[in-house]
Amino acid sequence: MSAVASHKKPPRVGDGPVFRRLLIGIVLSLGALLILAPLLVIGHEAFKQGVKVYTSTLNHPDTRHAIMMTVITALIAVPVNTAFGVAAAWAITKFDFRGKRLLLVVIEIPFSVSPIVAGVAYLFVYGLQGLFGPWLDAHDIKILFALPGIVLASMFVTAPFVARELIPLMQAQGRDLEEAATSLGASGWRTFFSVTLPNVKWALLYGVVLCNARVMGEFGAVSIVSGNIRGQTNTLPLHIELLYHDYQAAGAFASASILALLAVFTIIAKVALERRGAGRRKAQATDAVSTGH
Repeated sequence: MSAVASHKKPPRVGDGPVFRRLLIGIVLSLGALLILAPLLVIGHEAFKQGVKVYTSTLNHPDTRHAIMMTVITALIAVPVNTAFGVAAAWAITKFDFRGKRLLLVVIEIPFSVSPIVAGVAYLFVYGLQGLFGPWLDAHDIKILFALPGIVLASMFVTAPFVARELIPLMQAQGRDLEEAATSLGASGWRTFFSVTLPNVKWALLYGVVLCNARVMGEFGAVSIVSGNIRGQTNTLPLHIELLYHDYQAAGAFASASILALLAVFTIIAKVALERRGAGRRKAQATDAVSTGH
C-alpha cells in the first residue's frame, strides 16, 4: 500500500474545481467588461432618442455617402485580396520555387507595419511630392484623397487575412491529392477547383469574413490617404469620428451601431465556419480510420 501510495502523482495547481471556476469567472468578467459592455452602450446610445432620430441620422446624405464608400471599398478590396491570398497560399504550399520565404515575409509585412505608417508611405509614393505624384498630377490621375487611395490602403492592411487562414491548412493537407489528380491528366485549373478548393472552402470563407470586417472597420491608414473630406472621401469609421468631434452623439452612435452589427455578424460567422470546418475534419478523420480498417 505504501509503495502504491508513493507512486501517486501529487495534485497539480489548477486541478481543483474552485480554481477552474475562479478562472472561468475572471475570463467571463473581462469579456463582459471589454467586449459586451461597449456593444450594449453603443446600442443604448444609438436608440436613446428614439427610432425616428436613429433612422433620420442614418438617412443623412453624409452618412449614406460614408456607408456607400465603405461598401464600395469592401467590394473592391475583398475580392482582390481573396484572389491574392488563394494564389499565394497555393503557390507556397503546393510548389517549390526560389523566393518562397521572401513571399512569406511579404505576406506578413502588413501585420508588422502600423496602418498609419502604411498611410504615410502611400503619401510618399502617390502624393504631390511623392515618387509618382508629379506624373499623376500631370495626367490628371487622382489616387490620394479619393476612392483609389482608400482602396489601396485597405488592400494593404487586409492583404494577409485570407493567406494566413489557408497556408497552415494547405500545408497540413500536403500535395498528395493534387499530384494524384495531375497524374490522372487533370489540368491545373481543374485540379484547383475540383481538389484543392473543396478542401479549404471553410477556411477560405473564414478568411474572407475577417478580411471584409477589417476593410469596413479600418481607420488608421484610410484616415491618412482619404483627407477626411466630409461627404466625399469619408468612410464610415472616419464619419463616426467627425460626428463625435462635432458633438453629434446621436449620429455618431447610430453610425457606430452599423459597425457593431458587422462585428456581431463576424463573430457569429466565425463560430459557424469553425464548427463546419471542425465537423468536416472530424468526418475526414473517421473516414480515414474506417478505410484503414
